[in-house]
Amino acid sequence: MKMTYTLGAAAVALAMAAAPAQAIDVGPADYTILPSGTTLGMLYWQHLSSDKLTVDGKQIPGSEFEADIAILRSLNYFTLGDMPAAFHVVAPFASIDTANIGTIKQDTSEGVGDLTLGLTLWPVQPDNPETGTTLGFSLFATLPTGAYDPARIGIGEGTFTITPQVGVIQGLGGGYYVDGVLDVGLQRDHTENGQTYERAPAWQLQAMLRKQWGPATSLAIGYSGQRGGEQKVNGVETGLKVHRDQARIYGTHFLNPTTQIQAMYGKDFNVEGGFEYDSVVQLRLVKVF
Repeated sequence: MKMTYTLGAAAVALAMAAAPAQAIDVGPADYTILPSGTTLGMLYWQHLSSDKLTVDGKQIPGSEFEADIAILRSLNYFTLGDMPAAFHVVAPFASIDTANIGTIKQDTSEGVGDLTLGLTLWPVQPDNPETGTTLGFSLFATLPTGAYDPARIGIGEGTFTITPQVGVIQGLGGGYYVDGVLDVGLQRDHTENGQTYERAPAWQLQAMLRKQWGPATSLAIGYSGQRGGEQKVNGVETGLKVHRDQARIYGTHFLNPTTQIQAMYGKDFNVEGGFEYDSVVQLRLVKVF
């Protein structure tokens, strides 16, 4: 027997704001190999908005969610043996403006989210990026460093997550590229206040078709699909999971050789077991050192 939404915030909190923060999202050209010694400093701002919540196949009327998430990220490129590599540090912060379930206002936890550390290796490097193949493998570890309370909605998970990821860039010629990424999040079970929380492996596929106008400007359309992540409390299914299809569009431009801006707009079109985001707006600033 599955629990319905009457389970309350203790179960719902595990899937609401946490899902977009925990996912290892990738933008167009992010798996590009940069020279050893290069460092990128990145600042993201993301606004999420939803007025539709589905739990166990049922829509919960009067549910709303709105939040702003900031992310600080750094990438340091180096050489491991004779293979290009990069080290990632990702730190999210959240401000939750609205969190209502069935017209009932929910308690929230704001502030610092869980820190993610990652390593990427590129065993396949193209001789000609315009028509060649770039292949990289990453491993991310998300640590339970953020504010977490199972009775509150927040971006802290309260446990460890390991996410292996594979990314590919295929040059098609004529300034066109396909970017593809597949990963799976493996979360450790944990116990809080005598309650045991479990989440099944959560898969994410991201694909983008990119048109590059020279080295400075690009436009891309993309798709993100997430599956799995079914949640249980004390062995009982809550009806919440990570089942989300999202369409995206990206615009990227270098203001100068060391400063890049990127805008992304996304919209969910098929969600089961969570909030459906009618609007996801993201701005990213990148500084090359």
